[in-house]
Amino acid sequence: MSTAATLCAPPAILRERGQHEVFCGLTGIIWLHRKIQDAFFLVVGSRTCAHLIQSAAGVMIFAEPRFATAIIGERDLAGLADVNDELDRVVGRLLERRPDIRLLFLVGSCPSEVIKLDLGRAAERLSKSFAPKVRVLNYSGSGIETTFTQGEDACLAALVPELPAAPESAGPALLVAGALADVVEDQLARLFSDLGVGPVRFLPARRADDLPPVGPDTRVLLAQPFLAETARALEQRGAQILTAPFPLGVEGTTRWLEAAAEAFGRPASLVQTVTEPARQRAARALGRYRELLAGKRVFLFPDSQLEPPLARFLARELDMQLIEVGTPYLHKQHLAAELALLPAGTRIAEGQHVENQLDRCRVAKPDLVVCGLGLANPLEAEGLTTKWSIELLFTPIQGYEQAADLAELFARPLIRRTRLVA
Repeated sequence: MSTAATLCAPPAILRERGQHEVFCGLTGIIWLHRKIQDAFFLVVGSRTCAHLIQSAAGVMIFAEPRFATAIIGERDLAGLADVNDELDRVVGRLLERRPDIRLLFLVGSCPSEVIKLDLGRAAERLSKSFAPKVRVLNYSGSGIETTFTQGEDACLAALVPELPAAPESAGPALLVAGALADVVEDQLARLFSDLGVGPVRFLPARRADDLPPVGPDTRVLLAQPFLAETARALEQRGAQILTAPFPLGVEGTTRWLEAAAEAFGRPASLVQTVTEPARQRAARALGRYRELLAGKRVFLFPDSQLEPPLARFLARELDMQLIEVGTPYLHKQHLAAELALLPAGTRIAEGQHVENQLDRCRVAKPDLVVCGLGLANPLEAEGLTTKWSIELLFTPIQGYEQAADLAELFARPLIRRTRLVA
């Protein structure tokens, strides 16, 4: 950790409203369908939606992914066909062909919302038809006024009402909310076990019939900063959200674990003892990237809502200089611990006015720009070095063992630029 970084009160926030560019929430299907092993995601949308998902996932034509698109055609848009009848037929054929499906998500899109298709009612109808073998839920992945990580938030929020009630006599339990790669989940589960924290469950679970219970004794650690609706739904079920930095880098992971340990009456000193070998390994691995990244100036455009914890990691563990930290939405309660760890004077921009932010970025001439795909190529053409923010969602980055992998994601574009110039 950098000794030059200082703790400070939450910084002043620049709120911007204007043109913005983001992926839509359908993108979240790419990592969610890998996580819930017996779930299927059926997008009710256009051919454009289908092309987006296929391109983002890189699915080959002979693969059997657990997602698809029910195409809304011209007859549907013109009212010449009953969309609900068409949807029922598509779902029936899908479940007949894929008997392994136990949980089916009907995912709304911009086209389905434009024609006001009630997927909530459709999900209820289909759930009754295929119960108890298949549960059918729905959520919106529309890109209208949202950012792409809200797709995961909407999906998990749709699952919360389905979670079983925790028995009152069960005692305190920990629920980790947010999709994590299986390897990361296993690592964190072992750490919690060594700390004597538990029982520990994860949302989403790997299988649809293994949903974690929730109740007044449930303590929730968010693994992702973009789960505002999920957190609200869990609180309505009586759960208590723990405030902590997010588990990115050595410092973030340690403080995240300390929040859980404190909630279960375990001393912070135990966390330091249990995690020392992992912290030492991660610190050594980060050292080689710090040599490359220290002093480099970085500009983060608003895209995924991961920006504040990423900025904290870059500044405090890799000694990078933050020019601007943009984020689509800033949930102050969930991000309070992160904001307090940012260096004094950090410029935070909530929302987006893309033209204004591009102007500020061009004037600053940063060494590295973290942004969405829509901005990356134009900025590269102008001579700036960019990092695709969406790659941070596709890659396991949480926890000690992944700290160096996270650092490498930011080092790689700079290494590439150096080689191209040479």
